[in-house]
Amino acid sequence: MRLNSKGQVTIPAELRRSHGFVEGDEVQVVADGAVLRIVHADQGETPGGRLVRRMRGRASTDLSTDELMSLLRDD
Repeated sequence: MRLNSKGQVTIPAELRRSHGFVEGDEVQVVADGAVLRIVHADQGETPGGRLVRRMRGRASTDLSTDELMSLLRDD
């Protein structure tokens, strides 16, 4: 990897996938002695929780909650 003029680096896709980083995640760079670590900004949140937070409010449907639940329950 190479640091660009803005101080940015690209984390390889395989490392992002294997460590649960996805587009839009908030990260922190933490100094650990002579090492810099890139960590999720909220380490208490799971990858699934981050996905739910990002997706909340994005659904587009004319169905009511009861209609959606009926579809999910296969009533």
